[in-house]
Amino acid sequence: MSIEVRSPVTGLAASLTDVPDPVFSQAMVGPGVAVKPASGPADAVAPIAGTVATLHPHAFVVASAGGTAVLVHLGIDTVQLKGEGFTLHVSKGDTVEAGQAIVSWDPTAVEGHGYSSVCPVVALDLTPDSLGDLREDGQVSAGEPLFTVEGG
Repeated sequence: MSIEVRSPVTGLAASLTDVPDPVFSQAMVGPGVAVKPASGPADAVAPIAGTVATLHPHAFVVASAGGTAVLVHLGIDTVQLKGEGFTLHVSKGDTVEAGQAIVSWDPTAVEGHGYSSVCPVVALDLTPDSLGDLREDGQVSAGEPLFTVEGG
């Protein structure tokens, strides 16, 4: 059985190696794909169905019932914004469906503060060979498949 990991935002899919942060570009926390979000206010949605395991204004983790955990980081170094410009729609521990709105934000405003708005989407604590069907280029809409994870 595999899990389909969907894009949390609409934008341009790219390799994780393109992320301007070594923690993500070197896959230190796990493999995945990056998405350069489209401009303007938007919702970041759950990449998989599961439980909100970690929730910050700038990042969240959704864990599946089978234990697969997917991290979505909204921009790079955006923790420095201390939540400014991010609106949470769920709470830690909530059960969510894939595609459900988690956080509203504005990538253009993030860039206006001098931060990259690129969104790493990472399967935590897995190896690159656990991922399949990677979509690392081209336009992607929120909710469309980015990659699959073997297991559950």
